[in-house]
Amino acid sequence: MINIGIVGTNFITDRLIEGAKLVSDAKISAVYSRSEEKGKEFAEKHNIEYVFTSLEEMAKSDVIDAVYIASPNSLHASQAILFLNNKKHVLGEKAFASNTKEVDEMIKAAKENNVVLMEAMKSTLLPNFKVVKDNLYKIGKVRKYFASYCQYSSRYDKYKAGEVLNAFKNELSNGALMDIGVYCIAPMVNLFGKPKTIKANGIMLKTGVDGEGSVLFGYDDMEAAVIYSKISNSYLPSEIQGEEGSIIIDRINTFDRIKIIYRDGREEDLSLEHEEANMCYEVQEFVNLIKSDEKESKVNSLKNSRDVIEVIEEARKQIGVIYPADRNNG
Repeated sequence: MINIGIVGTNFITDRLIEGAKLVSDAKISAVYSRSEEKGKEFAEKHNIEYVFTSLEEMAKSDVIDAVYIASPNSLHASQAILFLNNKKHVLGEKAFASNTKEVDEMIKAAKENNVVLMEAMKSTLLPNFKVVKDNLYKIGKVRKYFASYCQYSSRYDKYKAGEVLNAFKNELSNGALMDIGVYCIAPMVNLFGKPKTIKANGIMLKTGVDGEGSVLFGYDDMEAAVIYSKISNSYLPSEIQGEEGSIIIDRINTFDRIKIIYRDGREEDLSLEHEEANMCYEVQEFVNLIKSDEKESKVNSLKNSRDVIEVIEEARKQIGVIYPADRNNG
């Protein structure tokens, strides 16, 4: 049994815990919260045995083998490194860190301590993402990748009313590209590698983060276009266009339904059913790595995670999104 600690008590940790229940070799054993009262309330809700209000104590504790980090982006690197240096395996929520330098520091700590480090990018571990990868050959030479994820944030209403919540705080390394755009970029990098050129545009909010944007990516013989937003909705599917047909992806963040429309008009439904608690797949991958003594996921590899954050870093700098973490890193 792999005992996992949780850093963070938000809705995403609720979902991770629901997913972990479907993984027989995983047990959520501890939770960290700055507030003891909130931590105890969260632990009671999920039947978690241990509550920590000190990250250092949690990292040193023998009640956990691994940790899932779902704190604000600006804290991912420092918290991950703390646990890695205490020989704990780390599953780090997306976006992996604020910038490439932080990711490099995390990878260095993982290798020095011989423990697993994996980004919790759920979509690339879903059954239907593998379906896309396995059936890509059917559409012939790929010429275009198009991904859209635009979801109006309830927190934007608060922003417009004068209350800035974490999602729109520059000091927390947040914004639409890091939160929403990453779901479009991670599958692209996983399937086609790092692009050769990047051209990004976006709408800046007064807090110094992007509310929405679009990015064009250049490859040798194909191009990619990504649109994302936290201040408007889109109902467009995503698409991979090949010379013999196109793969249609219903929702790029969940890969709910997948089909091919061939050039002659034929359609092929490739969709597989997946668990509603779909974070189970990333937990299973993480646990399998620990138990098999492998240190890195072949799907959510450290190279892929580094390439994704490097792409995002370049795109947001073109848009004008600079974080305190960037200035701190020189």
